[in-house]
Amino acid sequence: MNSNNNSWIPEIMYEESSDGSATSQLPFVPVPEGESMPTLLYVFESRETGEYEPGLSGEEVPVIQMDLHQYADMSALKENLTPDVFDVVRSALGLEPMSTATIKGRAITERIRGNVTTEDV
Repeated sequence: MNSNNNSWIPEIMYEESSDGSATSQLPFVPVPEGESMPTLLYVFESRETGEYEPGLSGEEVPVIQMDLHQYADMSALKENLTPDVFDVVRSALGLEPMSTATIKGRAITERIRGNVTTEDV
């Protein structure tokens, strides 16, 4: 990772089909060789306020409110926080404690494995 180089700026992208429609609702970040996925992303939320102001040519232009949000990599938090503190963070985000999520995740994985036959593989 080239942590001292501030020239790389992550770009959030969405996969789309040839007709321009999104093929997945999950975005991705292409990470260049020698760089690492950031552990924290800053994203502006942009909303029209319902108010207008004059533009350069006198036309009405909507006033936009910009609010900065930060998104943290859950893997980095899990690695650097105690399990109890990590569960507090998960709870604040509306997630279940890791112990509960792990049990439910295993059950889902087992159901998927039960539905896959050796012919499917």
